[in-house]
Amino acid sequence: MSDELITTRDGAVLQVVFNRPAQRNAMTWQMYDGLVAACRTADADPDIRVLVLRGAGDEAFVAGTDITQFTEFTSGEDGVAYERRMEEVLTELESVKVPTIAAISGYCVGAGLALAAVCDLRVSTTTGRFGVPVARTLGNCLAMNTYSLLVFHLGPARAKDMLLRARLFDASEAHAAGFVTELCPPDQLDATVAEMAARVAQHAPLTMWAAKEAVRRLRLAGLPDGDDLVRTVFGSEDFRHGVRAFLDKTPRRWQGR
Repeated sequence: MSDELITTRDGAVLQVVFNRPAQRNAMTWQMYDGLVAACRTADADPDIRVLVLRGAGDEAFVAGTDITQFTEFTSGEDGVAYERRMEEVLTELESVKVPTIAAISGYCVGAGLALAAVCDLRVSTTTGRFGVPVARTLGNCLAMNTYSLLVFHLGPARAKDMLLRARLFDASEAHAAGFVTELCPPDQLDATVAEMAARVAQHAPLTMWAAKEAVRRLRLAGLPDGDDLVRTVFGSEDFRHGVRAFLDKTPRRWQGR
């Protein structure tokens, strides 16, 4: 497995560390593949009772997908293919049979927010920052599954506030909204996550699995198709301009086409 994603085992707890701190742990496809492999390891080993995800360093949990992977997109179909692949990763993580905990410090944005959203529990330090600011950064959009996650966790009003104003919620606001399960000082993250993991590891596995799966099915019931939205936005001139401007660190000039 790549050094960009590190998996360790401590008793009943399997931990995955996103290890690109210099890039704020922005995800590559190799890292996504490693995460899927870790999910399958957790499902295959009955002695694993908890899966913990965290980012290396204090600056970020995950600051999205590595933007350089978007430079080769030439049409809206590339966006549809990307979002379908992302949905496969998120489905693997959301469907893991054991409880999942996101240990968050710093930025939890874009794909990082989606990864945290499909975890069952989220512990954040007071430095946590949450959002999907693509309306001012890249000019892309999300898959219907990800929009569903935001509405499910935040409600329609807060989700639209986050998306339309392209702002980041601080940790206290995310906690008040119910997205963050437990808030802690930066120096207490390890202890807080360890205590939470130890507690849920003692509970009845099938009971917890049934609760997880029931909530997942309720969220997905009646989820509409959104490929037309993705195809339109990822195929736009604005998206290609947004990627170039992001990488070149130049101002955006959105045209709406």
